[in-house]
Amino acid sequence: MKILAADGISPEGIGLLTDYEVDVRDKISHEELLDVIGDYDALMVRSASKVTADVLERAGKLKIIGRAGVGVDNIDVKAATERGIIVINSPGGNTIAATEHTVAMMLAMARNIPTADATMHAGQWNRKAYVGVELRGKTLGVIGMGRIGGGVAKRALAFDMNVIAYDPYINEERAKALGVTVGSLDDIIAQADFITVHMPLTKETRGMISMAQMRRMKQGVRLVNCARGGIINEHDLAEAVREGIVAGAAIDVFESEPLAEDSPLRNVPGIVLTPHLGASTVEAQIGVSVDVAQGILAALRGEPVLAAVNMAPVSKEVMRVIRPYIALAEQLGCTACSLAEGPISQVEVVYNGEITEVNTSFLTTAILKGMLNPILESEINYVNAPSVAKSRGIKISEIREKETSHYSTLITVRVTASGGTSEVQGALFGEEGRIVRINRFRVDVDPHARILICPHINRPGVIGTIGSIMGEAGINISSMQVGKSDRKGMNIMVLTIDHDISDDVLARVLAVDGIFDAKLVNFDAI
Repeated sequence: MKILAADGISPEGIGLLTDYEVDVRDKISHEELLDVIGDYDALMVRSASKVTADVLERAGKLKIIGRAGVGVDNIDVKAATERGIIVINSPGGNTIAATEHTVAMMLAMARNIPTADATMHAGQWNRKAYVGVELRGKTLGVIGMGRIGGGVAKRALAFDMNVIAYDPYINEERAKALGVTVGSLDDIIAQADFITVHMPLTKETRGMISMAQMRRMKQGVRLVNCARGGIINEHDLAEAVREGIVAGAAIDVFESEPLAEDSPLRNVPGIVLTPHLGASTVEAQIGVSVDVAQGILAALRGEPVLAAVNMAPVSKEVMRVIRPYIALAEQLGCTACSLAEGPISQVEVVYNGEITEVNTSFLTTAILKGMLNPILESEINYVNAPSVAKSRGIKISEIREKETSHYSTLITVRVTASGGTSEVQGALFGEEGRIVRINRFRVDVDPHARILICPHINRPGVIGTIGSIMGEAGINISSMQVGKSDRKGMNIMVLTIDHDISDDVLARVLAVDGIFDAKLVNFDAI
C-alpha cells in the first residue's frame, strides 16, 4: 500500500509508516494532487492541500485521509464519507500548545511585554511607562470548559487566581474536581478581571462579547481570545480599548485571516496580536503528525480508528438496519439537549421494537453526537462522543424492549439535568424520521432546519399571537404542530421555521401570556 504525505508532515509521524511505501511531497499543487491521488491508499495533509470533491473523484484506492491538526475545512468530509473514505484529525495534539499560548498571551498583556520589548529594541529605556498588573488574587472568567479551557483554568489556579467557569454543560461534580466556581456569563462579565473564551464559533457565539457586554465589565478588565475569530467583536474591542472601557486584549484568532492591514485591531496600544500561533510549537506539530500516522496505521490494518471525523466502523449488516435511523437519532439528541434545563447528568435511551434485534450502540453514539456537537468547542463525532460525555460526568444507559404499541421501532431519549427530566421520542414514517412525543405531549414533527417548542396554556389567542409575532419579524412558519392537551389544560406547539430567531423575538414570545417557555432547536448545528 502507498501513502502520500503532503504539506510538510513531521518526520516523527512519517517514521511510523515504514511498513508502507511513503511518498513525501512537502509542496504539491492542486493539479499535481489531482494527477497522482489515484495511486494512493492513504493521504496525510496539513492545511495547505485542498482535498476537494474533484480530488476524491480520482481517489479510487483511497481508504483514509489524515489531517495533521484539528480543523478539516480543507477536506470535503461529506464527499469522503459518500465514498467510504475515513477522515481523521488530531483533536488533542495541540491542546497543550493552545493552552500555554493562552496563558502566555494573558501574561504578556498583563505585563506589557510586547510594547516594552519593542521600545527596548528601538533604543529606549522607560520603566515607568510599562507598569503592569499581577495575576495573583485576580478573577479569571473562562467561557467554555473543554480541554483547552480546563487547561487554562488549571494553570490560572497555579497563579493563585480565582476562576469562574461558564459552560452550560459543565456539572458541579466536574467543576469541583477542577477547583473552579460555576457561574453564568453575566457573573463573569460582572466579576472577572481577565476573561478568556474557548468556545466554537457558531451563530450563537459569534459576537457574544460585543460593546454591550464590555460596558458592563469591571474597570480594568482584560480579554483573551485564542479560540475562534469572531467570538469577540473586533471593531467593538478596538473601540473599547481606545476609550479605556477595556484595559487590554490579547488576540490570536481573527474573523478573517490573514488579518487585514487596515484592521481596527492594529496599532491600538494595549492590544497584543499574534498570527494564529496557538498550535505552533515543535511539540504540537510532532504530536499531530504522530496521532495521524497512528490512525492511518490502524485503518490500513483494519483496526478501529480513533478521532474519525465522519464515521466509526460498523458491520454492513448492522449498518443496513440502522442507517435510516441515524439522522433521527442525532435530531432526537439535539432536541433533548435543547429541552434540558441546566447541566446534563444522565442520558437514558430506550429502544423498542424491531431495532432491538441489532446492536444499537452506534445509534446511542449518534444521539450523543447530536446532543453535544452544537454546544462544544471541539467537533464531536461518532468515535469521541461517548468519551466526551463521560468526561463531562454524563451517565449513559441503554434499555432495549422488543414490545412497542404504535410503531415498528420507537426511540426514546430521556435526559436528566439539574432542572429536571425531559423526554423526546422518535420513529420512522416510511423512510422519514419524525418526532412523535415531546415530554408528555404527542406530536408529529418533521425534524429539519429549526423548530421552536412552546409549552402553553390551551386557550384561545395564544397560538394566533405567536403567529403574529413571527409574521411581524418576517419569519416564515413552514408548519405548526399542536399536541393534545392534558387534563390540566396544558399543551405544546411546535413551529417549523425557516430562519433563526433573534433574542428580541424570542423575548416577545416568552412575554406572551400563557406561554411557559420557548426552546429553539437548530438541527443545522448538528
